[in-house]
Amino acid sequence: MADRCELSKGFISQLERDLTSPSIATLVDILESLGTNLKEFFNEEEPEKIVFTREDFFEVEDEELGYKIDWIVPNAQKNDMEPILITLEPGGQYKEESAHEGEEFGYVLQGSVCIHLGEKKHRAKKGESFYYKCRKTHYISNCGKSPAKVVWISTPPSF
Repeated sequence: MADRCELSKGFISQLERDLTSPSIATLVDILESLGTNLKEFFNEEEPEKIVFTREDFFEVEDEELGYKIDWIVPNAQKNDMEPILITLEPGGQYKEESAHEGEEFGYVLQGSVCIHLGEKKHRAKKGESFYYKCRKTHYISNCGKSPAKVVWISTPPSF
């Protein structure tokens, strides 16, 4: 490393033993030789979490409307999209939302749901998906006789 940074082996040894401190320019050279930079070296952020388990989920239930939501990516509201797992009891529905900017996508894992967009109603069953722009009032409901489960994604986050 001393050769790559154009520093003496003695100086590197002193750095390793905390007997001296490098200048900013020397630190930049050392970091470049190690394949990193000042920003990455001093970054105190937690590493980005990629995989989430059941223990990470956050759950909310509304017995009156007949739904349960699992936020399957914690703190997703700070991201560009927000995925949830929603379970709708027979006859249950998620709250109606006014028109807003954004798009929503859903994949039906179990049962069947009705997607209400303004005055129109569309039906999707297990194995089918839905996608729409949120230009009209909208909500989903369970139009079947058994519980329905949907992976539902909103961009920007709105759940």
